[in-house]
Amino acid sequence: MSETTPLVGRRERKKAATRKALADAALEMFLERGYDQVSVKDIAEAADVSTTTLFKHFPSKEALVFDMDADREAALVAAVRERAPGTSIPQALRTHMLSARSFRPEYAQQLATFHRLVNSTSALVEYHRRMWMRHERALAEAIAAELGAAADDPACAALAHFALEARALVAPSPDPVAAVNTAFDLLERGWDAVRPGGDRG
Repeated sequence: MSETTPLVGRRERKKAATRKALADAALEMFLERGYDQVSVKDIAEAADVSTTTLFKHFPSKEALVFDMDADREAALVAAVRERAPGTSIPQALRTHMLSARSFRPEYAQQLATFHRLVNSTSALVEYHRRMWMRHERALAEAIAAELGAAADDPACAALAHFALEARALVAPSPDPVAAVNTAFDLLERGWDAVRPGGDRG
């Protein structure tokens, strides 16, 4: 066992390095030349691998843009399953959302550039929509499992949906943290707790 472990470690590191090289090359070329003007062959050549190797790491050209897709989904599920005792699911998701790069000023320009790339290309917009829906299903199932509810429980699905949609408030808001906190206050305590003024309705 001790003889094979270093080999496995090297293999995994090499795979991770190749994957990163491909994703980095793809993003740089997409930003420089435009998504539709770059081929999979161009990306493979820039990373000094074959197209066959590229497709072993990424199932499609679109997936190269969202190379952290699986990690993000795993982190969402872990935020629910591994939350501290006494922490509610909405509280755990709020903390997870607010820890994202979206709320760090040093990443603001980088994220704005990335979002422009995605929103300028219909294939990427559609891929992102499908990816987000998949995250939503995984999160809803994790919430349901924690509560002992059915996997398709509508309340769990609603919480997953609205928790993920809270991120959409970040870009247009002058105070992203306050915007997301307001959304999660609503999820945790209901409309009466956050409605402006005090009017009913």
